[in-house]
Amino acid sequence: MIAFEREGALAVATLARAPVNAIDEDWLARLEEVLGETSAATVLLIRSNQKAFCAGADLELMRSRFDTPEGRTRMVAFVREIQRVLARLERLPQVTIAEIGAGCLGGGLELALACDLRIAGDDARLGLPEPRLGLIPGAGGTQRLPRIAGEAAAKRLILGAEVITGAQAAALGVVHWAVPAKELQERARSIARDIASLPAAALAEAKACIGHANGYERELEATARLLAQDETQRRVRAFLEKRR
Repeated sequence: MIAFEREGALAVATLARAPVNAIDEDWLARLEEVLGETSAATVLLIRSNQKAFCAGADLELMRSRFDTPEGRTRMVAFVREIQRVLARLERLPQVTIAEIGAGCLGGGLELALACDLRIAGDDARLGLPEPRLGLIPGAGGTQRLPRIAGEAAAKRLILGAEVITGAQAAALGVVHWAVPAKELQERARSIARDIASLPAAALAEAKACIGHANGYERELEATARLLAQDETQRRVRAFLEKRR
């Protein structure tokens, strides 16, 4: 369903629920288990070995629930649970990267938006098309996409239910990199390994400072903690010696 492996400071979660990584309760519970296994890592790379990165909520699950008030209440509770797990992903101290090689729609894009960084294949398809079904991207899509890509891009994609390519997503700021599909896996691993080689404490502190309500003061607190760390002192001394 979701495989997990460690490569030194890099953790890799491979979404593996055939055929499109549709999100149901079991899949979501496994994702949360994986998040709990990342504590010793510096970077978490989320990727897929299926024909989609993630196609969003399981349509069979939705179909079984929307006919009755009780079923609809259960569906809202499920969406609330997706919100909670994605918020946990967003709060991880590790740097999180989504490697998007194919369809990344609805809840799948909401999953990717909860990551710190996103890299997509040029021809991958991304979007929040829920309005076509009379719904909204309710697992964080209306909140994270405007913060990431701006209100104009968010309104274009959500209100137009538009599905775009990875190249278009990069142009709009939805993803950070778009590369040819054949280069995606290698490029994503290279980026992940480069970041994983950096001090975990510095990355965690920097991540916590970004977007903090009182960011300037938070930066000072983080700087004080980092200056006291042996690794920081070693790296600074080595840099100064090299400059000399």
